[in-house]
Amino acid sequence: MKIKICGLNITRDVQLCIDLKADFLGFVFYKKSPRNVNLKDISILSNYNKRNSTFVAVTVEPADNFIKKYLLGNFEYIQLHGSETNDRLSEIKKMGFKIIKAIKVKEEKDIYKYKEFTNADIILFDTPGMEKSLEFPKNLITKLPQGENYALAGSVSEDNLENINKLGVNFFDLSSSLESQLGYKDHLKIKSFMNKINELKN
Repeated sequence: MKIKICGLNITRDVQLCIDLKADFLGFVFYKKSPRNVNLKDISILSNYNKRNSTFVAVTVEPADNFIKKYLLGNFEYIQLHGSETNDRLSEIKKMGFKIIKAIKVKEEKDIYKYKEFTNADIILFDTPGMEKSLEFPKNLITKLPQGENYALAGSVSEDNLENINKLGVNFFDLSSSLESQLGYKDHLKIKSFMNKINELKN
């Protein structure tokens, strides 16, 4: 089972998530988001001993110069939420990144778009409203491809984690369900969720 915690604050949340052994730590680069990273903080990332955690830059159609200036050397993965093509994924990979491609799912036919993105390392099935905390359609969860390269975002919480896991999902991406106020991660919620993960693993 893999866990990605998204929308982290570089100065406040990172050490906790590393200590709790979250697999992927996501940092949002999207100006409209309440979780948008302060670009001045990026250099702080190099101070952390990541151990087995991986840093992900969450973006929407990032330009080459932005990638080279801010992301290269600081993040192993780039997560793409825009209308990027499979060829664009290839271009970004060649810069030295692995790719998470987000697929917005409203209905079943949307799921199969993932087949277009052969250059993606991980496919993230998400709700249409990026960061709007919409619920992923429960009737579609069983339609998702299974495996460690397919992640689910939207509607995942400590309360329903076990049920969703039983439906075949083994890679969970969380953000708003680990907050008590918009844009601020609740460390007690993160600890509680990771404890639940450890229970299920054991």
